[in-house]
Amino acid sequence: MRLLELIPAPYRLAAFVVLLALVAGGSAVASWQVQNWRYGQQLEHQARLQADALNEQSLASAALQLAEQDKRLALEQRLQTSDQIHSKELNDVQQNQARLRDRLATADLRLSVLLDRSDPAAGCAVPTTTAAGSVVHAAPRARLDPAHAQRIVGITDDGDQGLIALQACQAYVKEVSTPQ
Repeated sequence: MRLLELIPAPYRLAAFVVLLALVAGGSAVASWQVQNWRYGQQLEHQARLQADALNEQSLASAALQLAEQDKRLALEQRLQTSDQIHSKELNDVQQNQARLRDRLATADLRLSVLLDRSDPAAGCAVPTTTAAGSVVHAAPRARLDPAHAQRIVGITDDGDQGLIALQACQAYVKEVSTPQ
């Protein structure tokens, strides 16, 4: 109270108000600083929690990506194995067809067809019965011209290749669509 006595009487009220304002302002600044410090700690804690959560998500995502990559590599290996098998089958069929065409071209092998003896429209001059001295009991056959035989073998070759390609496609679709 001595400080107020030093101030002349008409200014004491004003000085008291100023002093009160200074104390209130200091108190407000101090509480503001405390609140700022507490809020900063809360923000720091939330930022740490968010960073931890993002780190966990990142690790989980990396593990999932690695698992998917392993699945993809396994699928690629199975498809490559399947492709090698079908390529070998196709190569074998092509070699067999080439041997067959060579045998047909050299007359080492002849193609023949069965004749229908009961078909009157065929106009076939092949007898319906075998001769008395014949030992052949099989159905009558007619030999094909080598050029026609080559064309037939070419058609069957195309068909065999198409079937192998179809099997390869079906195996591919089955491998790709089967969940692992």
